[in-house]
Amino acid sequence: MDAELLILLGTAIFCGFFVQTVVGFAGSLIALPILLIGLNLPDAIAYISIFYLFSSISLVYKEWKIIDKSVIGKLSIPSIIGVLVGILVLTYSQPIILKKALGVFILLYVGYVVIGKINLKLGNKGIMFFGVVGGFFSGVFSTGGPLYVIAVKNSVDEVKIFRATMIGVLALLTIVRIPSLALGGVLNIGHLKMSLIIFPIFLLAQFLGNHFFLKINEVLFKKVLLGLLCLSGTALIF
Repeated sequence: MDAELLILLGTAIFCGFFVQTVVGFAGSLIALPILLIGLNLPDAIAYISIFYLFSSISLVYKEWKIIDKSVIGKLSIPSIIGVLVGILVLTYSQPIILKKALGVFILLYVGYVVIGKINLKLGNKGIMFFGVVGGFFSGVFSTGGPLYVIAVKNSVDEVKIFRATMIGVLALLTIVRIPSLALGGVLNIGHLKMSLIIFPIFLLAQFLGNHFFLKINEVLFKKVLLGLLCLSGTALIF
């Protein structure tokens, strides 16, 4: 067993899913740059997807009552289409340019919110568009969270409902992504075995994340959200 791989995987999963548990998204945006230090992109996506499945099971169970199901309904079909197309790209191409493009997009969005002081308003077609594009990047990089932040923010204002709805959206993406990755040959039994070894670290990250979330206030939440988007956008570019 490769000790360096275990350390790398444990570090990435702890950091990523601590953040994921606190803010409801961005686990892959934090974990992916760490994993890419020693893994190729398909292997990194396979590991992240497995832990998203673990995370989704527990978080959706806890937050089910306050998830905005109407938002999930609007995003479901566009997201499924996007995920399937994204996995095809991941399987048959080298989408480095797309990763950099996502990083640029994230930074532009952060700049728009910080400098413009105006929320981006989307109609139903705009929300569907972000669903397709978010699903696509979720299929390619498991990093569609920021795009879904834009879509969900247009329908949900209260912090706890926003967080719960983001958890629901990411769970939907995971349900579609896992079997699609397996059928495409990206995810295999070796990834699952290694993930089970790291599972206690994942549980620790969730425990500490839930504890931290109970103490967070709305103003700090918004600052953390934009800060994570800025850092992840920069990481994706470089």
